[in-house]
Amino acid sequence: MLNRIKNDIYVIHKRDPAARGLWDVLLCYPGLHAVIGYRIAHGLWRHGWYLLARLVSHLSRFFTGIEIHPAARIGSGFFIDHGMGVVIGETTEIGDNVTLYHGVTLGGTSWNKGKRHPTIQDGVIIGAGAKVLGPLTVHANARIGSNAVVVEDVPENSTVVGIPGRVVMGMNTSPRQDSPLFSAYGQIEFMPDPVAKAVKCMLEQVHHLEHRLKTLETASVALDQPAQENKP
Repeated sequence: MLNRIKNDIYVIHKRDPAARGLWDVLLCYPGLHAVIGYRIAHGLWRHGWYLLARLVSHLSRFFTGIEIHPAARIGSGFFIDHGMGVVIGETTEIGDNVTLYHGVTLGGTSWNKGKRHPTIQDGVIIGAGAKVLGPLTVHANARIGSNAVVVEDVPENSTVVGIPGRVVMGMNTSPRQDSPLFSAYGQIEFMPDPVAKAVKCMLEQVHHLEHRLKTLETASVALDQPAQENKP
């Protein structure tokens, strides 16, 4: 557990340009405090101290504004940036080097017991306000745009935006989070807007139909003129 906490501190200092030093990270990052609280609570949960684990989790939520169920399984290098309003449900599984921003919900869509929360694989970035709901899988190195609502599996190395979430771009590489391709808030430069694209396609079709209509009207007038000239 201590090694994972050390790695959690290291990745914050590495990924966040606002981090000025070790003490800055230790004292001023609620995302780190929430993850440390989770690590302790999860250890208690694994040893059968369920009530105490929930109490530690509750206290962590009170001080950080981040709710992580102690039964969730979270890998190393986990970074919650800003953090307020993050909710991670009981059966959530999170891989290594995952980044979440504030307002993210990894929630369930069923009251039935069993697997009902998402599985987030290695290297995923989930932007601010995004909701990932149900026992789906967000595959490795995917990006979830801010405020997206994801209810289906997300392919590896893809970017998802919108409500409901739609894949708008695939990636030909598998970027590490420490690479220049790391994209804050799960966004990428020149990200296409699927709604704007649909509206643009409709406008182009309207312009095409208007052009055809004008062409037909011109041809009709040209055909009518000889007929009128031949009348006595």
